[in-house]
Amino acid sequence: MSDIDVRTEITDGVAVLTVANPARRNALNLELSQRLVEAVDAANDDERVGAIVVTGEPPAFCAGGDLAELQEADPATLKRVYSGFLAIASSPLPTLAAVNGAAVGAGINLALACDVRLAGPTARFDVRFMQLGLHPGGGYTWMAQRALGAQGSAAMTLFGDVLDAREAERVGLAWRAYDSDEELLAGAMQLAGRAAAAPRDLITTTKSTMRVTSRLDSHADATDIEVRAQAESVHSAAFAERVAALQKKISKK
Repeated sequence: MSDIDVRTEITDGVAVLTVANPARRNALNLELSQRLVEAVDAANDDERVGAIVVTGEPPAFCAGGDLAELQEADPATLKRVYSGFLAIASSPLPTLAAVNGAAVGAGINLALACDVRLAGPTARFDVRFMQLGLHPGGGYTWMAQRALGAQGSAAMTLFGDVLDAREAERVGLAWRAYDSDEELLAGAMQLAGRAAAAPRDLITTTKSTMRVTSRLDSHADATDIEVRAQAESVHSAAFAERVAALQKKISKK
């Protein structure tokens, strides 16, 4: 039986997806990528789930693509390898990477595909495409430049700069760095839990709006898009219930 798997654990509305390919330090081969697609699709379809956390089977986060498979890959095969982290990137739910070890090559793609990245004490961000003689793929250059800017993406991609957790936090690749894996997971669950506690349709709509407005140049255009969505939420049952609960709480003070 294969040890390759994506384990899903749902707690308080948060689906923790643990990618596991222990023989290859969680490298994204075709089988693991397909299992990740299936796990993400299941979380997206599960009304109990309001947020997704992605992490790796210790001691790695994801050691990249399977080099043996990549040597034989054509464009169609490469897209199947990409499918796992692209499923994360296209999820309507808030997604968070708990990077608990090395994230190399496609492993950085997996982390970048998430909305937020947190780094544990052994996190290491190593692009390594140039050193392998391999062109980046899976939209890496687009994601890296959005996360790091022109200089940061060039430093990591072209010049091979490797970042630990604290350096990743300093340059904005990681939102926060932690001193232990226990704190990393607790921090991930706390952040993801806040997202999962919001009305599911509200948070998916808001994430969709953020994707649209990030491409706009005009504040006025963003305001026009938001006003329609906000007007709908004003008349929602969830808003009415939460305002009533807040007013009741205030009145007791």
